[in-house]
Amino acid sequence: MVDKTLIDLSWDDFDEHRDPRPDENQFDAVVERAVSRRGFLGGALAFGSGAAVFGTGLMSSTTASRAAGGATFAFDPIGIATDHAVHVPAGYRSQVLVRWGDALWSEAEDAYSAEDGVSVEMSDKVFGENTDGMELFEIDGREVIAVNSEYVNPKINLPAASDGVPQTADEVTLLKNLQGVTVMEIAKGESGYAVVKDSPLNRRITHETEMTLAGPLAGHDLVKTKADPEGRTVKGTMNNCGSGKTLWGTYLTCEENFNGYFGATGEMPEGEGYIRYGIGGAGRYAYEKFDERYDLSKEPNEPHRHGFITEINPADATATPVKRTALGRFKHENAEMVHAADGHIVVYMGDDERGEYLYKYVSANTWAEGEASDGLLDDGTLYVAKFNDDMTGEWLALTPEATGMDAAEILCFTRMAASAVGGTTMDRPEWVACNPLKAEGYCALTNNKNRGVKPNAGGDDTSVNAPNPRETNNYGQIVRWTPADDNHAGDAFTWDLYVMAGNPTVYNNTYAGSENVNAGNMFNSPDGMAFSSDGMLWIQTDGDDSNEGEFAGQGNNQMLVGDPESGEIARFMTVPNGAEVTGLCWSLDKTVAFVGVQHPGGAWPDGNGKPRSAVVTVWREDGAAFG
Repeated sequence: MVDKTLIDLSWDDFDEHRDPRPDENQFDAVVERAVSRRGFLGGALAFGSGAAVFGTGLMSSTTASRAAGGATFAFDPIGIATDHAVHVPAGYRSQVLVRWGDALWSEAEDAYSAEDGVSVEMSDKVFGENTDGMELFEIDGREVIAVNSEYVNPKINLPAASDGVPQTADEVTLLKNLQGVTVMEIAKGESGYAVVKDSPLNRRITHETEMTLAGPLAGHDLVKTKADPEGRTVKGTMNNCGSGKTLWGTYLTCEENFNGYFGATGEMPEGEGYIRYGIGGAGRYAYEKFDERYDLSKEPNEPHRHGFITEINPADATATPVKRTALGRFKHENAEMVHAADGHIVVYMGDDERGEYLYKYVSANTWAEGEASDGLLDDGTLYVAKFNDDMTGEWLALTPEATGMDAAEILCFTRMAASAVGGTTMDRPEWVACNPLKAEGYCALTNNKNRGVKPNAGGDDTSVNAPNPRETNNYGQIVRWTPADDNHAGDAFTWDLYVMAGNPTVYNNTYAGSENVNAGNMFNSPDGMAFSSDGMLWIQTDGDDSNEGEFAGQGNNQMLVGDPESGEIARFMTVPNGAEVTGLCWSLDKTVAFVGVQHPGGAWPDGNGKPRSAVVTVWREDGAAFG
């Protein structure tokens, strides 16, 4: 019997349910210990035996900016909101582009109803649920968006009589079809952008779509199953969170909380790999009761075939998606690809779980525009980041010699390889974004209530460390690094913290945040990030929107804009209560932003019936470009 309460948990709380936190650590007591031991010293936090100071670059640049009058944003920052609406600055407008259940083909025009949602027969012909990462492509003069549908809300998506738990194989199929990826052509008309129904480029990729395993893990015994004894063909990409865009024009979709889809109807297989990845117990959606490939007691290797980055060609609706095993297996948040100064392809990736790691992949071969991309994402080296207290860092190669694991084990159990070489445990590393104007990377460290409380699932120490300087971190921060010699493929870097989120109206210690956080722009839990072409950093949040207690004055989740040079941050957008902001891309002419609104509360955006995740468009009334 599936525990019905599991479907009400967030994904990180779902993992916590399987690995519960001790009860004796109360927030106030932890804060008191943190402040008394380390203190907030003149705007900088001292920590560790050497009392190194973080944030030197941030504090000096912000102070200099204030003295010079600060950055000028192209909008008047907005205040917080607590309602069920989208808000943007004066001089800007927004409208819904596409919602869960909207038709991609004419035959599904009336597929959605406010009472019943979508039928199983039409569930793979409509826009999916819980939109997340997305990218825009130009294909033969057309604008095409590829967008993830991360997960489902069974109490909303299933018939009411099911009580939020699938009761039949058809209901499981319905949930499978509402997740995955949507590829859709869009076009701008007199009323703004709209989906082009019946476009030959439109496509739904679901948990049932056949795809290819590529790279060193393909064909290995670890990924062979009864249904695929060769270990080279797998069904489905699941829990598609953040995204990426290759330099050769394909889409990278990132498989995050894949572990929650598996359960066991019989004896659960044993192994450290299952424990480290949170695999075991009942599945979140009862898939294992109706499809044996999700049943660990029958297909123990199936989870080894998920947790990868999948490459999709948006220009060909018949092309088979490819899972790129060389990029490692973990809870991928997004994939930020850059062309290194020495010609190699580099992909930065975060593993979104408390106390896990920041990674990068460097291709074995170099690439130049116009050259074939074959093998670039199948042959290379994975690295994990190590941040030192003296503001330097290094990328540690995950090789058999360094880890004591063979090449296939490194890619299948990447977390264990990172632990073996001593990477720095991080506060839920989520989206990575690289500055288009300079060699510089940023990673959103969303939060970590377990920092200083208990180790990660692999037993690694998660005490306060340099880039993660607060115990019981409910606010999060953004770390920034500059590669040595401006070469993203190199092994060394320097770093600082661009911002520590916090609440200066509640605290006067480290939990107030860094100097560039104030009562007018404060936020918690930075998650999504993207740079606009003018070098401004757009920050999206997925945190506590109760507007109470330690989060008082922060309101609903929001999208802010940060100036990397001055350190200044301003609020640009707020979304309905209960929702997170996730996913961002721009039209070809940069005049329209496409923004994802996931799991909204109330009855947004229709005003009646079910809440519906959606992609909204935002534009300036004067038609000017974003940057």
